[in-house]
Amino acid sequence: MTYIAMNRFRVARGREQDFEEVWRNRQSDLPAMPGFVVFHLLRGPSDDEATLFVSHTIWETRQNFEDWTRSEAFRRAHSGDPKTQGLYLGPPHIEGFEAVAETRRPG
Repeated sequence: MTYIAMNRFRVARGREQDFEEVWRNRQSDLPAMPGFVVFHLLRGPSDDEATLFVSHTIWETRQNFEDWTRSEAFRRAHSGDPKTQGLYLGPPHIEGFEAVAETRRPG
């Protein structure tokens, strides 16, 4: 069954474009990882302090995701890019979900 991993980021107001650029331009080894399906970066609502962003990955299994978190590729991806200084209001918050039901469009 599908596993979805999401990281929530509170990005300082006025720094949204900087945050998006970091994600657009970063090297990603995700497509080569066993069980990886898709990645999305989602922009959510804003308040007076921050804009919510969520990184959303879909994996074939929870084990595939956990293997990714123990990989050298994961360590490279999370090594702390200096361009992210001052972007975040607090650390990212990770959430993981196992799909228990699914509906797809026919075809």
